[in-house]
Parts: sequence; structure tokens; C-alpha cells
Amino acid sequence: MATLRFNVTGMTCAACSARVEAAIRRLPGVSEVAVGLLTNSARVEGNVEPEAVVAAVERAGYRATLKSGNGGDGGDCGNGADGGNNANRCVGASGGEFDGKDGRDGSAGFDDPETAQKLAAAERRRRTVGSAILLIPLLYSACGVGVFGLPLPGVVANPIGRGLLQMLLAAAILGVERRFFVDGWASLRRGAPTMDALVAVGSGASFVFSVGALFAAADAAFGGDLARSAALANGLYFESAAAILVFVGVGKTLEARAKGRATSALAALARLAPETAAVERSGGVEERVPTDRVRVGDVFVVRPGERIPTDGVVLNGASAVDESALTGESVPVEKGPGSDVSAGTLNASGFLRCRATRVGADSSLGQIVRLTEEAAATKAPIARAADRIAAVFVPTIFVLAAATAVAWLIVGAELGFALARGVAVLVVSCPCALGLATPAAITVASGVGARRGILFKTAEALENAGKTAVLTLDKTGTLTVGRPKVVAVVPAPGVSEAELIGVAAALERKSEHPLARAVVEYAAEKSEKSEESEKLAEIAEFRAVVGAGLTGRLNGASVVGGKRAFVERTAAIPAELTEAADDFAADGRTSLFFALGGKALGVVAVSDVEKADAAEAVSALKRLGLRVCVATGDERRVAEAVGRRVGIEPGEIVADATPVEKERVVRASAAFGPTAMIGDGINDAPALTRADVGIAVRTGTDVAVDAADVVLLGERLAEAPAAIRLSRATLRIIRQNLFWAFAYNAVGIPLAAGVCAPFGWTFGPAFCAAAMSLSSFCVVSNALRLNRFDPNDSRRDRPARRFDDAEKSALPVKSAKTLNEILSAAASEIGERRENNEKETKMKKTMKIEGMMCGHCEARVKKTLEAAAGVAAALVDHKAGTAVVEFADGADVDAVLAAATAAIEADGYVVKGVE
Repeated sequence: MATLRFNVTGMTCAACSARVEAAIRRLPGVSEVAVGLLTNSARVEGNVEPEAVVAAVERAGYRATLKSGNGGDGGDCGNGADGGNNANRCVGASGGEFDGKDGRDGSAGFDDPETAQKLAAAERRRRTVGSAILLIPLLYSACGVGVFGLPLPGVVANPIGRGLLQMLLAAAILGVERRFFVDGWASLRRGAPTMDALVAVGSGASFVFSVGALFAAADAAFGGDLARSAALANGLYFESAAAILVFVGVGKTLEARAKGRATSALAALARLAPETAAVERSGGVEERVPTDRVRVGDVFVVRPGERIPTDGVVLNGASAVDESALTGESVPVEKGPGSDVSAGTLNASGFLRCRATRVGADSSLGQIVRLTEEAAATKAPIARAADRIAAVFVPTIFVLAAATAVAWLIVGAELGFALARGVAVLVVSCPCALGLATPAAITVASGVGARRGILFKTAEALENAGKTAVLTLDKTGTLTVGRPKVVAVVPAPGVSEAELIGVAAALERKSEHPLARAVVEYAAEKSEKSEESEKLAEIAEFRAVVGAGLTGRLNGASVVGGKRAFVERTAAIPAELTEAADDFAADGRTSLFFALGGKALGVVAVSDVEKADAAEAVSALKRLGLRVCVATGDERRVAEAVGRRVGIEPGEIVADATPVEKERVVRASAAFGPTAMIGDGINDAPALTRADVGIAVRTGTDVAVDAADVVLLGERLAEAPAAIRLSRATLRIIRQNLFWAFAYNAVGIPLAAGVCAPFGWTFGPAFCAAAMSLSSFCVVSNALRLNRFDPNDSRRDRPARRFDDAEKSALPVKSAKTLNEILSAAASEIGERRENNEKETKMKKTMKIEGMMCGHCEARVKKTLEAAAGVAAALVDHKAGTAVVEFADGADVDAVLAAATAAIEADGYVVKGVE
């Protein structure tokens, strides 16, 4: 199944986008379609050829071009990357070509939507200005003379002359604004009338009626009935016919400007990548080439103050890179050889020489832009009712307008009055306000989120995030940084910290274990105290004892590091170190003991530390009314220790959970309302998929990011409550827009129809056209308020709903149990499973052994193992290189394994691991 993206031009209202969507959806092989009125785009999923989509859109009366970067035989729009002349052409359905010169409003055929919008806006402004200039003398003639008695030249001072002047001016305006009639008639001919049809019919009916009335006035004057002639000439609607077009045109101009501002965030994202890149060619010669010509493997250079053109890895140089445009992080990130850099980020200080790893649409920036555009083009569930109404809105209005005119004629009104009421109903109705209510807010919010490091993949995710009642967090990589760090160092009496760290780093440098890397990194950070460790860096006879620790010789003295029981075999552990280790264990830290020459040196505490903003983020989520819980694969002792430090109660933590069990926790918590899950690993993917809103941390795995609905581009957990705030603000704007759109039409249509006429209040077509043109502008302008919204501002945090186990009647609860009871049951189930597994695995281990060549070796290893204290039996296979060891009840498995490993290796074999 392929995903194709198109630019669609010619859509003016919700009825247009609905028709385009219906036309594409009818194609065989299409599984999903999303058409964006605000972004003038379409996304099509399924097995369908691009030419078929283009043809379907053209049959519907619009123009489509395949966006650059899509595939498709004969349907790929050129983007100029190959230096050819096809940048503004696209192959149409019939295999012919069209360029941007003959399109609707001069914009069709351009692959760059921003160019198309600028051309259309410029053309719209020219027409609006021209028609507005012509409207001034028309209004002077119709209202200034007729209402205020202002003078006119003698040749046109009589009613017939004034009527002829108005007809000429109105005809000129209709000619300038002929696009309404061309597009409106085309939509009527296709049987799918749009807003243009409403305007064209309303204006055209007023003009035709006025022409007929003017001829009747001239005939009456010729017959000598001057009173009737004057009455007919004073009842013309030329100014209404013209004012309808001018006011709607002004409204469209304002609307286009507001829509441009609404999509400006998306355009700003796309412009982050520089237009050119300095690429190194053979011989070290630099060449400036367009960014879209950079290929994977190319070497490019970036100087201070320049933006990085594409994703890459630093080969040479060092600099601080400002990544705030992509991640929202305000502090520049230090980059050096081996560091990854992203397209669109700013090189703040040094010189960087990089190799391109991902280019164009595959770069981080390209993916962010694509996903943000797709989110803006998708439909939120809250908009579905409005879409259904918009699809039948225009035909319904035609029926209402005709019924209004007929009803007034039946009750005895004059033809002119009845016609004016019908025309007023046509032009006051606004399907655009309904169609723009949701996409305008979604587009602005998507752009705001992308600028703040929050990427919503779909409009549905943007809507649902704010409704979340229960949020489940992973621990490692989400609440914590995801890598161990040294958090405390306790030297033994008489030993300095520098001596302890020096020996520890010297020993741990030989190991690839994550805890070992943490010790080495800590020693490097303490460079002023690590000189001794550098001198003692050579470890001889290094050996790693699986599950126990490390041994070696340093300047002839034995050095040991690892678990307490392992180190205690060679050195006495002082009470101070034992007490410190107990405190570390209670706090979820791992203790590493070290001894040199039979003397204990001290203990180093290592732990995966919490993110700096984890506690504040959890607090903010709770202030927003969410129940926050943790589902982690780590052991309970560690999980509860982390929970205490970030403000999560033990009853809200489920530890030792497998990926499947995490998914069950999320599914069970759905009894309390919409759920969300934040994770970063492959093991979080099932839970992310199960949750109503899956939120992934971008620093995690690609699997987690793909499974999520929302991606946090930075490393800060504070982006999670920011996403909730932005979603809720967007929902408020959407509800306001929908209320305005429905209320405007619900009130405006009856008023235009003349329900207040018995009280002396009527609203002319010109006034109704002005009101209609402003309604869409108001909806888009209201959505633009989101540009000023700060998702990180917590001053107005408050629960979106009441959520309390004691008051569950306020929630859509599907279970009689409290959330803590559900989590407790899940934890108990996991505990029973783990206990059973531990019983099985603890009493039986498989050792990987190298060096066994024959049955004699097999028998020797078996004899050595079964001679070890605590081993009940051993099954050895020299062909597989394994030994399955079964332990006696009550045996210290780690100690027995360590002794058995030493004995086997003393016989000349090598233990490679234990499973």
C-alpha cells in the first residue's frame, strides 16, 4: 500500500473539499483519503496510480498535481532537482502536460503550494481592488442619490438614466468578478453546487431582475406613466448584485490572508533547510549546490551561523548547534566527531565537516514537515458532523432560498421584495465557516506544536490528547535518562575518592557493561582527580565473572570489582560501606564494590537517574487532572524508588511488566476514560498502540516512534503536559468556531429570509453578503489566536474533568474497581508469573562453554560441575557447547556459578556466558 500526496487547487469551500474527497474515494484500490481545504492538499492511501487520482480530481472540476518526492509512472511532478525545465509542470490524467499559466486563479500546476497561494492571492487582490473602485460610483448613484438626495450630472439625473448608469457599473463589476460565475456555473453543471454557485445565482438573479425592471420602467415612461416608471426605476437591485460580489471578494481576500497566516508555521518549517549546501568534491574543492541535490554519502561543511542542510554525522570539527527549531530545546547542543546533526538546525559557533546520512524527505526536518502537513490535512472526530452538514449545505440553501421567495409571493409581497429575500438567503449562508472551523485550528495547532517540539501525527491525536484521563509512563528512557550514571561515591576509611575512582575506572575500562561505562565516564568528568587512574590504567590478567564482577592485576596487586558477595571473598567490607550499600539499595541504586590487594577501597553507586524535569512534569500532569501511573519492566524496588522521587505512589506502579503486560495495564485503565501511554522502546510498542493516544520520545527506538500518535522531539518530559495543554486549547477553539459557524447560519438565514419583516426589519442582499464574507474570516482569525498560546505556561492548569475514585459517577467508568485496585491486580498477576519463572530459571541455568572438542571433554566438564557445592546435576553437550546446570534447593546460584566458572576455566575451557 502506497501513500500519495497531491496539491489540489480550485477548492473554495467545504463543499469543494467534500466533492474532491468523494471523487477520489470512489477510485478502486483507494483505502483512505484526507483532503485539506486550508492546506489545498490531498493524501491518498492504497493501491492506485497517481494519474487516476489526477483524472478523478479533474473530472470533479479541480486541478491536482503530485507533490515532489512521490513516485508514480508518468505522474511525478518535477521539482527542478534535476536541473530540467519541468519544475512547474505535471503529467495530467491523459498523459498531457499543463503548466501554471492556465490554472484556476493562475495557480494550478505549481508543485509549490506557497507559490500557488501567492499567485491566487495576488489575483484576488487585483480583482477586489478593481471591483471596489467601480462599486463607489454605483453606491453613490443608488444610495447617495436615492437616499440622501446627492446630485448627479443632468444626463443621468433622471430615474432611467440613473438606472442605465447603475447597470453599466454593475455589469463591469460582474465582469471583473466573473470567476464566481465561471466556477459557480461549472459546479452547477456537475451537480455539486459550491459557495460560488450561491453567490453567482444570488448576484445574477438580482442583476437579471434589475435589467427587466429597468426595461419595464423605460416602457412605462415611453407610455406616459411616469409615476410607475419612477417606482420601477427606484426598485432596482444593481447595487446589491455588485455589492454581493465585492463584499464576498473582500471577505475572500481577508480569509486568504488569515489562511496564509494559519499555514505560515508549516511554511516556516519547510524553510528551515538552507537553499544551498557546501559539498566537498574530489580534491577537497567546495561546491555550492542546491540542497535537494545533496546525496547520501556526500561530505558537506557548515560554517558558524549557517544552517545544516541535511541530516549527517560529524567527521571533523566541534561546535554548539541550536536545535530549538526542531526540539524546542533552548540550550545549544555540543557536537563533535561521531555526533549526529539534523537538517534545519543552526551551527552556532564552530566549523563542522559532516557526511550526509539522510536527505530530502527522509531527513528529520523532511519527516517533521510531512507529518505536520498530514496532521493538518486529516480530520478530527469533532469535525465529522460539520463535514456531513457541509456536504449537503449548498443544495439545502438553494431549496430554502426558493421556498423563501415563493412564500413571500404567496402572502402577497411584491416580486422585488420576494426576490430580495431569496437572494439574501443565498448570500448570507456560509458553508466555508463550517468547513474551516476545525481544519483552521488543527493547522495552526500543528504548526505551534512542531515549533515547540511536539509532533501530532493526526488531527485525531491532537483532539484526543486533551481528553486523556489516565496516563501510563514507561520508566527507563521516559522518566529517566535511559543510561546509568554514577550518583554517589563512598571511599573506605583511609582511601581517597581519587584513588577509588582511579582503580575503578582502570578495571571497568576493560568491560563493555553499561555500568562499567558509567564509572569510566564519571572518572573522565573528574579529570582533575583522575590523573592517578590514567597512570594505573593498564590492567593485567583481566577476567569478567558472569553475574558477579571483574578481576585483574594492577601493578602486581589483585584488583576486584562487582557485587558485595563477590568482593567479600578477597577483602573484608567495612560496616560503613555495607550501610551505605543498604541505603543505596533502598533508594533503587546499584552498588559496585572495589578492592585492591585484599583491601576494600569503597563502593560506587550507579543508577539510571531521573530526567531533570520529571518530577515537575508529573506534578503538572496531575494538576491537569490526569491519573499518572508507571508500567515498567524494571524490578519493583527500583521503580518505587524512582516513583518516590518524581511523585508517583507505589500503588500507581506496575513493575516487572513484559510488553504484553504493559498493554494489559493500559487496556485495564481504559475503564476510567481515555488513556495515553508515553514510552521510548520496542517493548513499549504494544502499549503505545493500545492507548487512545500513544506518545513516543523521539530519542527512543524507531519502532516506538512509528507506533505512537504523538512524538516528543526533545528530551524533556515537560513536553507531555505541554501537549495536553495545546490539545485542550485547540479543542476550545474548535468548539468556539463550530458554535459560531452553526449559530451564524442558524440566526442569519431566518433573518435574511425576513422573519423580522413584520416588525419593519429587513436585511438586504448586500448586507447579508458582507456578513457572510466576514464569518469565515472570523473563524480563521479565532484559530490564529493559537499562535499566541504558550503550551509551557502552567498558570492556568486545571483538570478538564473531575477524576476521583470516590466520585467515579462523574466519569465514563466501566469497572467497579478503583484504578489502584486494577493496577494492584495487574501487579499481583505479574508477581505470580515472575515467581514461577524465577523458580524455574533459578534452579536451572545454561552455561555457554568454548573449548570442548570431544566426549572426553564433555565428561570432564560434567564431573567438574557436579563436584561443585550446590550443583544437583549437569547435562553437558560438547557439540552445542552448552552445559545445563540444575542447582540444589537453597543454593546461592550466583556463588555456585562463580565457583563453577572458575573451576571450568582452571581446566582450560572458557565460559562465554550464562542463560
